[in-house]
Amino acid sequence: MPLTPSQIEIVRSTAPTLQEHGTAITSEFYGTMLNEVPDLNNIFNHTNQVTGHQSQALAGALLAYATHIDDLGVLSPTVEKICHKHASLYVQPQHYEVVGTYLLRAMGTVLGAALMPDVLEAWEAAYWQLANTMSNREAQMYGDAEGWRDSRQFRIARKVPESSEIISFYLEPIDGEALPGFLPGQYISVKTHVPRLGYSQPRQYSLSDAPHPECYRISVSRHSGRQIDSSKAREHPGYVSNLLHDERQEGDIIAVSRPAGEFYLDPAASSNAPVVLICSGVGVTPMIAMLKSLLARKSSRRISFIHRARTTGVRAFGDEIRAATEMHANVTSAVFIGTPVDGQDVKGVDYHFAGNADLRILDKERDLCLDDERTEYFVCGTEKFMRVIGTSLLDMGVGQDRINMEVFGTGPTPL
Repeated sequence: MPLTPSQIEIVRSTAPTLQEHGTAITSEFYGTMLNEVPDLNNIFNHTNQVTGHQSQALAGALLAYATHIDDLGVLSPTVEKICHKHASLYVQPQHYEVVGTYLLRAMGTVLGAALMPDVLEAWEAAYWQLANTMSNREAQMYGDAEGWRDSRQFRIARKVPESSEIISFYLEPIDGEALPGFLPGQYISVKTHVPRLGYSQPRQYSLSDAPHPECYRISVSRHSGRQIDSSKAREHPGYVSNLLHDERQEGDIIAVSRPAGEFYLDPAASSNAPVVLICSGVGVTPMIAMLKSLLARKSSRRISFIHRARTTGVRAFGDEIRAATEMHANVTSAVFIGTPVDGQDVKGVDYHFAGNADLRILDKERDLCLDDERTEYFVCGTEKFMRVIGTSLLDMGVGQDRINMEVFGTGPTPL
């Protein structure tokens, strides 16, 4: 049932409380639920629990929900993003039952007597309004999955180093059946057992190649972080990325989800508008898929590839991007290297600019395609990188509706 006007007003009135106590509520929620329902540890990202990123992201989502409870259309992009993530993890209606129980309990634990019965009732109704919306959308995604309704077993066919930090994994389904296509920019969830934790962990990795019916390619950056055993660590080595790099070998089997994700470029679209792909670090992975997908279709669209990396040693796909610019007149590239090595890195060959990515020094037409008001921009990298790039594009007169961003991890896009 829809919320009553009085319930809408009650939920909206709790925004200041969520602003103050939201993270305490969500931390209590995750801690209690994962302790009492340990099977859910196979779904939730343990690293995001340790760092607090997941609690902070959920607290922000609850605050946004309360703030816009009478205008939920504002939250549609965020809800769609979450539904894609849930679908890649095969979240089911019964999971919403568990989450609802523990979330409302956490509100009571943190707020105590301040959580009046009418407030609890309003939030219960609000929770189920959102949960049913999301569950229905996810059911639609499962219905469109052509029978792929759970993780499939894939074999690591090849491991190919792309840089000092990134390895590509070529994954083939062990059932030998042709793989469905995907839209470049989308990701798959990879799930593997983590002995140190005693349960499986899923991670989402962008597909880093054009679609092929026989295999998927992901390119995984090793996350070093801080020491796992440090009680004060707010970030630490990625369990799955290090395990994939060091322990999973060619021939090993891992579980893989159907491709998902609302950040993508449709290479089959009839548009001939220019495309500018801007990325930093491992944010190159969805962008190389977009580039190669457009080229596979022999697209005549102008394509500009702008990439920033700390060093040439950690930069991935340099050869692939260089080959694309040499073989296709409609493709250009601009490479920023934070710290070029004197006597080793050649300007004009290994990189074009030293330092951080600064759009202001690029050619406005050749690199940024600002001469065409239809140009689409795709940006992927750290939150700080995307905020800087997004602000620069806005300052140059690019409409926000033409700027598409992908965040690796939890939380909203920074623009």
